[in-house]
Amino acid sequence: MEFEKIPTIPTAEEILDRSLGRASAVKKEKRNKDRANEEFIRSVYSSVYDKLTDTVSKFPSFDQISPFYMDIINILLSVDNIKKSLGAIQWAASQSREIGRMYAREMRNAENPVELRKKATARIASVLYQVDSDLKYLNETRNILRKLPDIREEEFTVVVAGYPNVGKSSFIALVSSAKPQIAGYAFTTKSIMVGHHPVGRERIQIVDTPGLLDRPHEKRNDVENQAMTAIKNVSDLILFIVDASETCGYSVGDQLGLLENVKKIVGETPVVVVINKCDVRRMDGYPNMSTNTREGVSDIMKIILKERESSPKSRRECTL
Repeated sequence: MEFEKIPTIPTAEEILDRSLGRASAVKKEKRNKDRANEEFIRSVYSSVYDKLTDTVSKFPSFDQISPFYMDIINILLSVDNIKKSLGAIQWAASQSREIGRMYAREMRNAENPVELRKKATARIASVLYQVDSDLKYLNETRNILRKLPDIREEEFTVVVAGYPNVGKSSFIALVSSAKPQIAGYAFTTKSIMVGHHPVGRERIQIVDTPGLLDRPHEKRNDVENQAMTAIKNVSDLILFIVDASETCGYSVGDQLGLLENVKKIVGETPVVVVINKCDVRRMDGYPNMSTNTREGVSDIMKIILKERESSPKSRRECTL
């Protein structure tokens, strides 16, 4: 995933300290003092410029990322704010280089190059500190982006959806490599998690989503919106889990109401409805399972594998 390549972003003070340290080492190597002052400034602005432009280059192009990641980033952060901070960093890089070059040229014929060196250093430092808040914001952004799930478009993806506490995470823990937090209360899952189920030399992505409530979009919180963007953007199959026992705290009617809304959102994406907690109560007309006793879980995986075989994505893989 591209976000994993974003390195830790230093503060303005850290960039300045590192640049001054390198410049001091360069200055010591020069015997001509006037030339040494010029090289000091060239080293400072080059180091600052290189670090700032490298910081910008390590972020992915937000005009080319998938709709899923665009939605998730806008839910958790703001793509516009990230772009503004990246623009500010690029501005600071250009300003630092322009200031440094100007003073380096002046030093060649200056009567007091030491004074010019101090002024140049102060101006470059001033530019850096103007974007210190942007550097800190981008480092916080980097820490969030690196934790986003790695969902690969080329792999068959099952998105598990439903009301809170119906057994979504329990199912995924049984059939995939994911180790979600599981508890007997609602809204345990706060973000999207991805597990994998091997199929020969390939694998299926199984996405655990936070619980949804059957309510209008404008009333959904950020946690619910993460689930919705996974449902809309990455699903090749929706596995909708219903708790017929209603021990989740929500009626079957409410759960089926959410199901109808999900179907409208996903359009032609197939939706498989599964009844969980059949050890408490079964429901005719649907496949039943119990993530508590594991009854029927393997049958649900067979249904998923059958859906995968008939999917357009699976057919494309076979032709590669």
